[in-house]
Amino acid sequence: MDYVKPAEMAAAMSDSGVQRAQLSITDMLVRGMMSGAILGIATSLAITGSVQTGVPFVGALVFPVGFVMIVCLGLELCTGNFGILGLSFLDGRVGFAPMMRNFAWGFVGNLLGSVLYALLLVIALSNAWHTPPAGVAQKIIDIASAKTIAYEALGSAGMLTVFVKAMLCNWMVCLGVTMAMMSTSTFGKILGAWLPVFLFFAQGFEHAVVNMFVIPAGMMLGAPVSFEQWWVWNQIPVTLGNFVGGVLFISVAWYLTYRPRAQGEPARTQAPVGAAVRAR
Repeated sequence: MDYVKPAEMAAAMSDSGVQRAQLSITDMLVRGMMSGAILGIATSLAITGSVQTGVPFVGALVFPVGFVMIVCLGLELCTGNFGILGLSFLDGRVGFAPMMRNFAWGFVGNLLGSVLYALLLVIALSNAWHTPPAGVAQKIIDIASAKTIAYEALGSAGMLTVFVKAMLCNWMVCLGVTMAMMSTSTFGKILGAWLPVFLFFAQGFEHAVVNMFVIPAGMMLGAPVSFEQWWVWNQIPVTLGNFVGGVLFISVAWYLTYRPRAQGEPARTQAPVGAAVRAR
């Protein structure tokens, strides 16, 4: 059987966090850019499916294809890493500075890849800004406005709402990372990663890397959204909410209930990551 027991899954997550903390900046940037672009492609696919069928649920069904690719290829998605490295940190195997180093460079890579794909898609949808927005392009504009201007109009209630939606989102995203590690087969990993990510997208929760694509794309297509509105009313609170959701609902939960040392197993001999990473 290819089923991996929860305690073994938690150990594998902790091991993955150690490995990711040791990556070079180049590796994190390249893998992060690939993740950002792939998630942007999956998002545009989901929007296309929703527009063509008139059924948003269709978009939620197809969106996880991008996340599955990222998981299977071992790429760097900052939101998933919040849960993975958070567990390694709690387990005493990764220091605070190496953890934040991974988060920061992964975030930058995700942003670069997402914006690059947004630019390329906008050129394709608008015939290099020669065709007025329609169909998928207009839907992207509407989504970008809903993710920024609509929250701003609600003031503090909007800020609280976007933060909570981000927490709920990354609970499911990091659960997708977890579920993918509970199988040793490719099919098992695909199915495990698919289910939680479908849940977050179907309910309209807020994901930092998805928004790195869809909001800039909407702005390029003519959405009345400023750079300040993008970051203040979405990107910053969503990133923080994703961090809190991933660490609180996955890292802390798995550390408290599944970490091997809590079950009397000997501590793993690998030293905490710190000095070696700072020397890179």
